[in-house]
Amino acid sequence: MSYTISTLRFILLQKYNMNSFQSTYTKIVQNALNYGEKFGVTIDGDFAFSKLIEEVGEFAQAKLIFERKSRPEKFLDDNIAKDELAKELADVIWMAFVNAHVLWIDIEQALKIKWIKE
Repeated sequence: MSYTISTLRFILLQKYNMNSFQSTYTKIVQNALNYGEKFGVTIDGDFAFSKLIEEVGEFAQAKLIFERKSRPEKFLDDNIAKDELAKELADVIWMAFVNAHVLWIDIEQALKIKWIKE
């Protein structure tokens, strides 16, 4: 079995002690890499960016449905609509993590620098 550089880097990172954020990030990215291997999809920058845009669109649609700003035939029970909205937001975060991975960005560090002023 041959591995891409991205996959090898990921495997090596798994050997280090990880905090909860790193553990979640690792599992999410591994899921994406497994998806790529299973379906013969190259998880690269083009894929990750296009998929992120797709997921943002799906989140926007779920938000419109949740807020009842869509066609009435799309309305869902409030609890179901909120669950769908949460799932779509999770997809956006999933693809943001995959983009960080393929671009070699330490997303945890970037978030700390950008949003946590200590």
